[in-house]
Amino acid sequence: MLVLLALHLAAALGAPALTRWWGRQAFVVLALVPAVAAGWAVSRTAEVRRGDSVTETYPWIPGLALDLALRLDPVSWLMLLLVGGVGALVLVYCARYFPADTPSLGRFAGSFVGFAGAMTGLVIADNLLLLYVFWELTSVFSYLLIGQNPARRATRQAAAQALMVTTLGGLAMLVGFVLLGEHAGTYRWSEIVAGRLPTDGRLATAALLILVGAVTKSAIFPTSFWLPAAMAAPSPVSAYLHAAAMVKAGIYLVALLTPGLAAAAGWRPAVTVLGAVTMLAGGWAALRQVDLKLLLAYGTVSQLGLLVLLVGTGDRAAATAGLALLLAHALFKAALFLVAGVVDRSAGSRDLDRLSGLGRRMPALAVVAGLSAASMAGLPPLLGFVAKEAAVVAVERRLLVLAAVLIGTALTVAYSARFMWGAFADKPGRPATSVRRTGLLLFVPPAVLSVAALALGPLAGPLDTIFAPYTTRFPGPPHPLVLWPGFTLGLGLSVLAVAGGLGIFLFRDRVTPVVGRIRAPIAGAHVYQRATHLLGRLAIEVTGATQRGSVPQYLATILCVLLVVGGVALADAWPWGTRLRPWFDPVQPVVIGVLALAAVLAVWARRRITAMVLVGVTGYGTALMFILYGAPDLALTQFLVETVTIAVFMLVLRRLPANFSARPLRRSRWFRVALGCGVGLLVAGLVLAATGGRRAAPVSDAFPDLAETVGHGRNVVNVVLVDIRAWDTLGEISVLVVVATGVASLIFVHPRAGARPPRAEAPAAEPGERTWLRGGPTVAVRRRYIVLEVVTRLIFHTVVVFSLFLLFRGHNAPGGGFAGGLVAGLALALRYLAGGRHELDEAAPVDAGVVLGAGLLTSVSTGALAMFVGRPVFDATKLSAHLPLIGDTYVVTSLFFDIGVYLVVIGLVLDILRSLGGGIDKQLEATGGHRRGEGATSERTLPPGLTGRVDPGEAAG
Repeated sequence: MLVLLALHLAAALGAPALTRWWGRQAFVVLALVPAVAAGWAVSRTAEVRRGDSVTETYPWIPGLALDLALRLDPVSWLMLLLVGGVGALVLVYCARYFPADTPSLGRFAGSFVGFAGAMTGLVIADNLLLLYVFWELTSVFSYLLIGQNPARRATRQAAAQALMVTTLGGLAMLVGFVLLGEHAGTYRWSEIVAGRLPTDGRLATAALLILVGAVTKSAIFPTSFWLPAAMAAPSPVSAYLHAAAMVKAGIYLVALLTPGLAAAAGWRPAVTVLGAVTMLAGGWAALRQVDLKLLLAYGTVSQLGLLVLLVGTGDRAAATAGLALLLAHALFKAALFLVAGVVDRSAGSRDLDRLSGLGRRMPALAVVAGLSAASMAGLPPLLGFVAKEAAVVAVERRLLVLAAVLIGTALTVAYSARFMWGAFADKPGRPATSVRRTGLLLFVPPAVLSVAALALGPLAGPLDTIFAPYTTRFPGPPHPLVLWPGFTLGLGLSVLAVAGGLGIFLFRDRVTPVVGRIRAPIAGAHVYQRATHLLGRLAIEVTGATQRGSVPQYLATILCVLLVVGGVALADAWPWGTRLRPWFDPVQPVVIGVLALAAVLAVWARRRITAMVLVGVTGYGTALMFILYGAPDLALTQFLVETVTIAVFMLVLRRLPANFSARPLRRSRWFRVALGCGVGLLVAGLVLAATGGRRAAPVSDAFPDLAETVGHGRNVVNVVLVDIRAWDTLGEISVLVVVATGVASLIFVHPRAGARPPRAEAPAAEPGERTWLRGGPTVAVRRRYIVLEVVTRLIFHTVVVFSLFLLFRGHNAPGGGFAGGLVAGLALALRYLAGGRHELDEAAPVDAGVVLGAGLLTSVSTGALAMFVGRPVFDATKLSAHLPLIGDTYVVTSLFFDIGVYLVVIGLVLDILRSLGGGIDKQLEATGGHRRGEGATSERTLPPGLTGRVDPGEAAG
């Protein structure tokens, strides 16, 4: 099963390239991926029928009880068939639905296959936390698919609305998962539903929170409004996400956990009421729609309500009917959405009032649509009839629920007939709609789905045997799925409901005014829009009241709160009886005094360059303290970080005023000094309180032994970073990548409309080129520092080799990827300072984003490879070998993780140099500005009449 997920991931990543090479035909090739998943599910049918669950487990994060636990049982088998089979057909449909010149077709293909992979992971995940990961991935991919055309406002709003609603429900569900997992002592849903949980308040709370996530995902009342709005998406997206896959995720979750949660207080009443209300409201709303897709969307809402009512009841007959209806609904509703797409492409409209005579012009498509509509209405001999009869029998002893199901069935018959009449019937007094021919690939997928709905009706018996291992978990007598139940009360009630639905359709002229007048008093979409508006307004008011645009005020507020809250906590927890030793080395008080004096003077400084130098002194002093405490790794890193920071400060200070403020206030400086001293003393006290009040042994006591026995290294600091706490380091380098992207975006940005254009009277000039201004020509002169350039080029490669030396020795001696990357970054900074951006480009002729991406990919791949060979993620392995002329040697796999860190740090420094350095240089040249160094221009105005040319070298001298 893990191979299926890897196959989807590879196909999603390669989809953009395939679409560039093969165009729309790539969809046919990509369809093979979900088809393989469906085929694999078919190959496991015999095991599922016997009740033998197919399982796979791969260690992942033991500390969170999170493994890659995968499982296939009857419910997940059914969902995997739908996700894979319908997904493959829809991808084939896409090969002709989208025009060849559709923008972002590769991104759409990748998102579609990625969504199919996320749904595959969701339905086979046995761990609740893993299921939640895939659950949120489906929300993200659905956002991308619904908003496939970002130029349209409707698609943007629909995508954002769907993402917001499903994500909020998912967060509530996550809390429910945690409560349920802790309550049951395991996060494996297979173990949870197999045991008997205490039916207390914790179980009821967990069940209702999980139900919140399910109803938002499946568009159950009161969150039904997002599904009709999502019809702004293309028809293939509607057919897959909103008929067969995404909206079924909530139904699948309810069906999965009902054996364990049905006994929880409030579960059955909640699913019954929500399901019944959704079924009736959706069916009623479908009757007044004039858009084919909206009619089907509200019909989907109605059917989802019936599904959640059946699978959440906790009764054996209802569970059997629910699984049958789950399969039938995916087949007929996906087919009808695809038919609506064909009608839209061929006739250019989906409006029921404008379409006329398509049944005569497109008879084959009308037959396909008729089969699917008949299955939706519950007519024999289709699978929809079998499922509907089973549903009626399952609820026939619950009179109120039975009445709701019969009314919902009548509404379903009515809007099914309305769909067929509106799409294909001849309308009196209206000319026949002209159509254009469509490809065969647009017809085959809905035809296959309709034929499947027809063929599975007589095959209801074998389906029942496959569902039996799941349905036997519920109490109650069995009710097998049969095509002909005989002349029973349920059949009579169904006939009555069908007759009522046909009556509603035939007398639609009289019913339509009533349908238009009876609406919900409060629309869910209106509540959502109102809530988001109020939330946005509140955010604006809070931001306006607190965010005044002054960074000193923000910092002062944060530090004052820390001083008050931390001071109270320190006064309560201070170990007053602890004896303190002022210092361990006589040099320490000297260094501390220099540090304190530099920090105070930095706060007092008026000039930015002075403050920067003083802050640098505090950094180098801290590194010296690390040396005195015997931490060479930390000292080396601190020295390098401080040096890089000073270089970055110098790049930024070029564009800032020399002084901090035109009106330096003595009182504010005194306040800042006092606040800084107070916070410094507080933090020192908190550290002393934490160390003096410790009762347990530090976890780091075991690190030296673990570093050598598990991490295969003698440098404890480096082994901690790349092995013991590799997840923390991965998060940190991910933040570095984000920071690099943010820094570049602040510089490389296009001016908005209306921005002042660059000055035309002082154009940028090449060295030695004359430009005419008032009073005579102006000569642009390039200043170069030849000695610095030559020396820099001579030592550059040596510094880079030294950085590699630090990288490779870091596992056993001071160094590592971070320190080595900083050294290489300083070499690049020196090249830039010596020769400007052109010299930097010669030293590193590669895009910084490529280096950042390669580094992050290298580090992530190290952990992924360990997982694929059956080891814990980021587990270090010692690879030994005997090399000629060298002898026995070894490499630890964590070195490759460190190489990723090395590349990320180099990419960060390179990105900063090209944005804060070269990017600002270009802006200065474009606006006629000046700077010191390469590429700058020094303007000399020549007297009128002078025609000579100034030599750049002489001018520089």
